[in-house]
Amino acid sequence: MDAAPSYGALNQVLQAVGLDGLARNWLGDPDLALATVMAIMVWFQLGYPVVIFMAGLQRVDPALYEAAEIDGASWWRRFWHITVPQIRQEIFVVLLTCTIAALKVFGPIFVLTGGGPGRATMVPSYFSYVNFFEKANVGYGSAIATVLAIIIVIVTAFFLKFQDRGER
Repeated sequence: MDAAPSYGALNQVLQAVGLDGLARNWLGDPDLALATVMAIMVWFQLGYPVVIFMAGLQRVDPALYEAAEIDGASWWRRFWHITVPQIRQEIFVVLLTCTIAALKVFGPIFVLTGGGPGRATMVPSYFSYVNFFEKANVGYGSAIATVLAIIIVIVTAFFLKFQDRGER
């Protein structure tokens, strides 16, 4: 089945506003496929960080902002020196969970591209699946999944150690 760049909601919107030249075969072009899947995943995952950060911002005392504003602090200084330290735990939680989700992404790759075009979107979790189930190379597929799990554990340990150092 050949894909046509004119198919899809984004290309329909681009054509409707007269930007036909920007229509692309977003998932069929090896140069765009991984970036397109990444953009879809960012859009799909965006609600989670927003909810976490909104909850964290509720904890920040407005009196801190007022005092900093009276002292002449700019918006950027208030953000960097008041907001960021106050929501540090939320930042670490979001960074950790989103990093783990990015490392183990499987479903969107399976559904959107199947690892293609070519091997442009062949991420480790999908590569493990292909070897384990499609090629019946169970040992190799298991080894890939095990190494991916170890990488996730190492990344988690790094984040937790870094978070502990930031709290001291």
